[in-house]
Amino acid sequence: MAEQGVEARRREILTAALALADERGLDALSMRAVAARVGVTPMALYPHVGNKDALLDGLVDLLLAELLPAAGTAGQWHVRLRAIAHAGRALAHRHRTTYLLLLARPAVTPDAVRLVDAIYGALLDAGVPEAQVPRLERLVSTFVLGFSLGEVAGRFPPADPRRHDRAEAAGGAAPAHQELSAVLAQPADWDAEFDAGLDDLMHVITSHVPPAAPVHRQSGR
Repeated sequence: MAEQGVEARRREILTAALALADERGLDALSMRAVAARVGVTPMALYPHVGNKDALLDGLVDLLLAELLPAAGTAGQWHVRLRAIAHAGRALAHRHRTTYLLLLARPAVTPDAVRLVDAIYGALLDAGVPEAQVPRLERLVSTFVLGFSLGEVAGRFPPADPRRHDRAEAAGGAAPAHQELSAVLAQPADWDAEFDAGLDDLMHVITSHVPPAAPVHRQSGR
């Protein structure tokens, strides 16, 4: 019971730190600020979350824990991968500031291992040779993280009418932009583009499956 109480207190502190970072940005995240949010002295945090680096690692674990329900999705391999991908994108929109931690810090926490294991399992179920599974997992994760971060960081604005004006900005030295002017003038549909990117990934994954590849599991664990 005491051990459960310690873990509950740690989660309470991390949840408060996550809320603080979401509201005020990672630069505002300090042990003193977290302590003030929780209502204790900074020294009272150290037995639960260690130092600042350990606190940030704890936030990574807390973020990834939000993806575990999607990692437990049942169904065929592509259904499970898409569920994880969409959950990862939704996570970025919930935590626009702290999502950057998933790219900035190594994910070696228990929940990170469970999440990667779910992707490994889906790729094995697809029939991907074992030697190719880690690389394709990185490909999937990099697409989801990169696309999602681009969205929330403003690289993919909801509407960008300037896209078709870039040829003029380049002083006429952008002939491909001029050729694509009609396409670039259309409003972007980032939902459709994300799904199209996932479709491309599924094609890449299946291209690595040898003929008559054995199927390990049909509906996950």
